[in-house]
Amino acid sequence: MSALTARIAEDFAASSASEPPAAAHAAQRRAAAFTALESAGLPSTRDENWKYANLRSLERVRFRPAPPVAALPAGTELPAAVPGIARFVFIDGRFAPAHSAALTGAAGAVTLLSQAADEPHGELDGPPAAVATDERFALLNQAFATDGLAVEVQRAGAAPPVQLEVLFVASAEAQSGASYPSLEVRLAPGAELTLIERHLSAGAGASFVASAAHVTLERGARLEHYRLQELDSRSTFFDTLSAELAGNAAYRLHGINTGAHSARTTLALRLNGEHADLALAIAALGDRQQVQDAYAVVEHAAPNARTVQTFRGIAAGRARVAFNGKIIVDAGARGTDSQQSLRGLLAGPDAEIDVRPQLEIYTDDVRCSHGATAGKLDENMLFYLLSRGLERDTAQRLLKWAFLEDVIAQIALRPLRRQVEERLAGQLRDEALRELL
Repeated sequence: MSALTARIAEDFAASSASEPPAAAHAAQRRAAAFTALESAGLPSTRDENWKYANLRSLERVRFRPAPPVAALPAGTELPAAVPGIARFVFIDGRFAPAHSAALTGAAGAVTLLSQAADEPHGELDGPPAAVATDERFALLNQAFATDGLAVEVQRAGAAPPVQLEVLFVASAEAQSGASYPSLEVRLAPGAELTLIERHLSAGAGASFVASAAHVTLERGARLEHYRLQELDSRSTFFDTLSAELAGNAAYRLHGINTGAHSARTTLALRLNGEHADLALAIAALGDRQQVQDAYAVVEHAAPNARTVQTFRGIAAGRARVAFNGKIIVDAGARGTDSQQSLRGLLAGPDAEIDVRPQLEIYTDDVRCSHGATAGKLDENMLFYLLSRGLERDTAQRLLKWAFLEDVIAQIALRPLRRQVEERLAGQLRDEALRELL
């Protein structure tokens, strides 16, 4: 047993002894996840898909869940709520009812995992040993998570789509405990959902967050999913999202990654039904010594499914921004249509961009294209802006803004898009640009 696994085992035993007794099913699930994790271990930089991730922070983490807190730290301001969308807040992985909507009405499809812990919950109840190397941080979440949100939406006929926002707020120091956000989403045939998922920091703590989410879309279901990672610059973030799409299901997944000192996102997406449709758009900004790393594997397991994958990343200072996008087309997935557009922008002499498209195709009847570029700002465009009287810094920021627009423009919720634009303007340190929004 490695030293890291031994520390996880020690914290798991301490957590099991100190947390309130869980329902039988939840306790069995946690124990099974820990057993699988103990056997397999967490990934390391020797694993090909983890060579860009910063795993050194694990040496200083206390893995047991952070102690409960009654409220957000004094002075904490949450982002403005999006009008008409019910909000649910979790602090260090535990539900915070004082900051949340009631679990009624439009939120009737919402259940706390801690309250429904003795019932099966989707893939997370499958055999943990089957979890791939790249998804082992999901096992860490399953072993330690104390609460989370289960969202189940039935088809509502002519009623408007359900709209929800989930805020996962991390406040604890990594040396005192970890945060384990957990989210499960299931849409019945023909159901529709708009979901905003945000990961934020509160207080001055350098938090450790290990998040896991699972999405199941039945036939004809539609999900618009916005994922915003906005943790503070001292935090560490490991995130795993798995999803399964049935026939004619449509999944629009938007990721905006700007926070944390070190962040790694793993996406495992499987198109199981004919004419399933996936659009994945991710923007990542890294500055100073940040690490923003993402790995997305999309498996086409059925005929005539479609994937469009867009990534835009900017690395400034001494930051490293990486995106590895892998498309697998199974032998029976004839008629697959897959497009990848991966672009990285170097905005600092010591910055690093790594974009890597991969294709594994086991049938001939497909249309698969990919493009990947990494480089500096377009000198011709920069010269044009300078010739029009703009200062160099302003011209560079405008070009960075235009570079990200391929992803930002896909945010259909206008109030949310404005919040994202304001945050990006702050990241780019352009007050003039912020005033124009």
